[in-house]
Amino acid sequence: MEWQQFEYFQTLARMQHVTRAAEALSITQSALSRSIARFEDEIGVPLFERQGRSIRLNQYGHIFLKSVDGMMKEFHKGKQEIQELLEPEQGQVSLGFLHTLSTNLIPDLIASFRMHYPKINFQLTQSPSHTLLEQLQLGELDLCLIAPMGMKAPIQWAQLWTEELFVIVPKGHKFANYESITLEEIAAESFILLKKGYSLRITVEQLFEESGITPNITFEGEEANTVAGLVAAGLGISILPNLKGTDQSEISQIRVQWPQCQRVIGVSWVEGRYLSPAVRQFKQFVFDHFSVEE
Repeated sequence: MEWQQFEYFQTLARMQHVTRAAEALSITQSALSRSIARFEDEIGVPLFERQGRSIRLNQYGHIFLKSVDGMMKEFHKGKQEIQELLEPEQGQVSLGFLHTLSTNLIPDLIASFRMHYPKINFQLTQSPSHTLLEQLQLGELDLCLIAPMGMKAPIQWAQLWTEELFVIVPKGHKFANYESITLEEIAAESFILLKKGYSLRITVEQLFEESGITPNITFEGEEANTVAGLVAAGLGISILPNLKGTDQSEISQIRVQWPQCQRVIGVSWVEGRYLSPAVRQFKQFVFDHFSVEE
């Protein structure tokens, strides 16, 4: 049995049309038919039902196709891994990150990395932490820059940096000229926060709980920039990291005296999963950039 026969079977099984399958494989119809006939002889059962010019998988064909698909997937994966080893400075990194990291950190980080590895490309995804973790587990992402929320094996997480959180109020607000403030002083305000489930929302809720505050939440958003815009419009106040790269001309940013307002961001990956040389290069670059030992 030849490897080529598996490819012929898979193509015909997907198209279920001899003429189109032969064209896709760049062989003659007769050559394809002979190959499939020999293939069925070696398997020991017919895999297709033939009625005139029409052809479709039978029950044995459907069962066998699942195994062939898995085998072909592993073959192409192995081939890709070898190719990546031969060309370690090329490839793609699938990176997920929180919405609140997009304004300047992610662009600056990637631009700095590509100065050293210009041929490595990125597929970027912005989502809340729980969505990023799901995509990471499914293999849709290689790495994630997220807060340490709900980490379970085999997902690994390493701290990269800590960033301060600020009270954000509109210009003209009674607290706008304050240099610092406590959460107790703003307890009666209307708040605009990110939606439930977002890691920053969870962190802010923990800060409120620590301060004994039950916040009046009037708006919820999916983007930190949207929240900042609603604050600028005078619809409430919020607690956000320093949104560098965002227009802050209509808002004031106030440090929090108590409790300590900050969040931790790190990088996550799946322990034991193959990481291409491109992904490993970027992962190490991130550790070096933030002076973290792997």
